[in-house]
Amino acid sequence: MKSTIASMVLMCTIALASVVACKKTSSSSDTTTPTTAAAVSTLSCSAATVSSRPVNGSAYTGTATVPYSGGNSVAYAAGSGIASTGVTGLTATLQAGTLANGSGSLTFGISGTPTSAGTANFAISFGGQSCAFSVSVDTAINTSVDCSTATGTAKVVCLANAFKATLSSTQLAALQLSYSLSNAKTWSNLPASMSARIGLKMGTLSATQLAAAKALIQEISGSSANEGYDEIQQLWLADDYLYNNGGGSDYGSGNYYIGFFGTPAMAGTFEIQMTGHHKTLANTYINGSLVGATPHFEAVEPLSFTSGGTTYAPINQEAAALSAMLKGLTSTQLTSAKLSKTYTDILLGPKVDWQFPTAHEGLQCNSLSAQQKELVIAALKTYVNDIDDANAATILAKYTNDLDNTFIAYSGTTDLATKNDYVRIDGNNVWIEFTVQGGIVYKQNVHYHSVWRDRLTDYGGTK
Repeated sequence: MKSTIASMVLMCTIALASVVACKKTSSSSDTTTPTTAAAVSTLSCSAATVSSRPVNGSAYTGTATVPYSGGNSVAYAAGSGIASTGVTGLTATLQAGTLANGSGSLTFGISGTPTSAGTANFAISFGGQSCAFSVSVDTAINTSVDCSTATGTAKVVCLANAFKATLSSTQLAALQLSYSLSNAKTWSNLPASMSARIGLKMGTLSATQLAAAKALIQEISGSSANEGYDEIQQLWLADDYLYNNGGGSDYGSGNYYIGFFGTPAMAGTFEIQMTGHHKTLANTYINGSLVGATPHFEAVEPLSFTSGGTTYAPINQEAAALSAMLKGLTSTQLTSAKLSKTYTDILLGPKVDWQFPTAHEGLQCNSLSAQQKELVIAALKTYVNDIDDANAATILAKYTNDLDNTFIAYSGTTDLATKNDYVRIDGNNVWIEFTVQGGIVYKQNVHYHSVWRDRLTDYGGTK
């Protein structure tokens, strides 16, 4: 009997152990989470783009963007450095990110000092696919042009020649075009991929070439904070922000162009144009003098953004000054300044040249108090200060002298913060428009469009 009971206990113990073991195995299996690897169906190295071109023997930092398709929405970590072949000395490193569900692009940081001119190749493998992309390395250029002692237009010409000295014959042919209204009016408020520009695409320039181009742009721009060259740099950053945050490859500072129409010299006529999505400057010179700084277009989306830990709002000073000008008016004056129409955009934008209204509308400034006139002048400064300081002072003096013959008008609200808010300053020379539009990349928001023109000196007076 004891033996039978012992056998039964032993059998139950074995059975119970089996059940516990099964449960343990089942539990372990249930809590295991499978890991999905990042995967793509294709890598398009042949369509890779580079932020700027490195120069032989010069330290370089840039990025390369490689498109893919068939992404599976999985996050991926930064990669290990990939040494270049062909031209050595550069390293490409995959930046961390998350794959799109479908098509997108990988970003590789590239750094180092190339050991020769030619082509640097990078063999990459990612998400089950492999390919190789190339980066062109330019020959080092020894420029002996020294512009440090030049001033005024002579320095502009010197810097233009210094930039030209860095270019190949093919690049120079693209940059240096004839002076004509047809060439000068080739600008737009759209990205260059949607409305073609002429000149040299800044994203194709080497680091040396880009530095020379920017030195020239800085020279013909104002030095005030949030105006002139400071504003241009912020608008380039805004386009880079759009590129990285929903806008895609249509946007980015590399999609801006620089062109010379006519040969920069102290005798004759030439224009320097820098144009892209949300900024166009067009300075025309005749016999060593600036004779036209318009049309000058600026816009921004989003209205403010953060880049590198700093928050920028590059057109807010124009909006604030124009709003203060309107809010400084009495209710009776506001009634006189109010336009009956609703304006969804500026009237004299791209491709609407020399079509100024024959009659002025709104409130004439000769009826304003001295304090109110100062508010108008403060608004004017946010535009004319975008060009070099000396010429800005001359133009502002001309506009100030004509202030009594100048009109201000608006539509919508005086806050200039609501879609279709609009304001205009219109004189015998000056024409400024500012409008609030719906968002394009960020459709739930608004963005600004604005243009400064001159009834007499647009394109240097070329009709």
